[in-house]
Amino acid sequence: MRKARVIYNPTSGREAFKRELPTVMERLEIAGYETSAHATTGEGDAIEAVKMAVERRFDLVVAAGGDGTINEVINGLAEQDHRPKLGIIPTGTTNDFARALCIPRDIEKAVDVIVAGQSTLLDIGRVNEHYFVNIAGGGKLTELTYDVPSKLKTMLGQLAYYVKGIEMLPSLKPIRTRVEYDGTILDEDIMLFLVSNTNSVGGFEKLAPDARLDDGYFDLLILKKMNLAEFVRIASLAVRGAHLDDKRIIYTQAQNISVTTDEKMQLNIDGEYGGLLPGEFQNLQQHIEFFVPDKFVEKETNHNN
Repeated sequence: MRKARVIYNPTSGREAFKRELPTVMERLEIAGYETSAHATTGEGDAIEAVKMAVERRFDLVVAAGGDGTINEVINGLAEQDHRPKLGIIPTGTTNDFARALCIPRDIEKAVDVIVAGQSTLLDIGRVNEHYFVNIAGGGKLTELTYDVPSKLKTMLGQLAYYVKGIEMLPSLKPIRTRVEYDGTILDEDIMLFLVSNTNSVGGFEKLAPDARLDDGYFDLLILKKMNLAEFVRIASLAVRGAHLDDKRIIYTQAQNISVTTDEKMQLNIDGEYGGLLPGEFQNLQQHIEFFVPDKFVEKETNHNN
């Protein structure tokens, strides 16, 4: 009999998943999985829980939580020889990765995707010793995602990031940065850089519109030096995906990216603090198999055509 391990963050969102857990486990049992669950107890716990599931040769791991929980599960899986298939149940604030995979926010519908059994191999990224599924980046504004208190996230959801962002705007300043990507070198003052694996970044679904999840390439977005008024204007353009024509933006695709800075710059990995730059970014093509809905397969097919 196939075995499934549900790894969930009991504090994610409004703790809705905890109430639904018996139903989720029952549905997986009906689908033919001998199912058990693990509630994470703190930072890094999901990584260890995944390693244990791999050791016990589980066939399926279900990650229920926000982008941080999914990131930990990926970090537990990435270096294993035996990598179980991965199901996602999004219960966080922004759920960028689940949104990119067209996985519904509704717990029952997210379970539908897993039990339907359609899966596909997708890329993940590695920077230094860390792995990511969605995005890695640097620059003052990328620090937003871990500066927002979790209580505020739970209360305000997406709005919490905008509240914090407005607060941070006056302190935004460019940093001298050297970015090498697939043989090209950029060496100048920049506001931020984003190395994206998906098109959904911080709730903006059109920030990296050409991003594909299985092509072996990152989408690299660099915001050059600008004043506050220009920055606010570009941010408003980015909401509707109209930012890429601006001369202060570099948008390209690359497999290998190296970033070094003169000053201290923090690295943001899937919305969490990931140490300091320099960083070497590498795309691991089609490295992990995810359960995905028809909607995602259609989106990718249309993208190809």
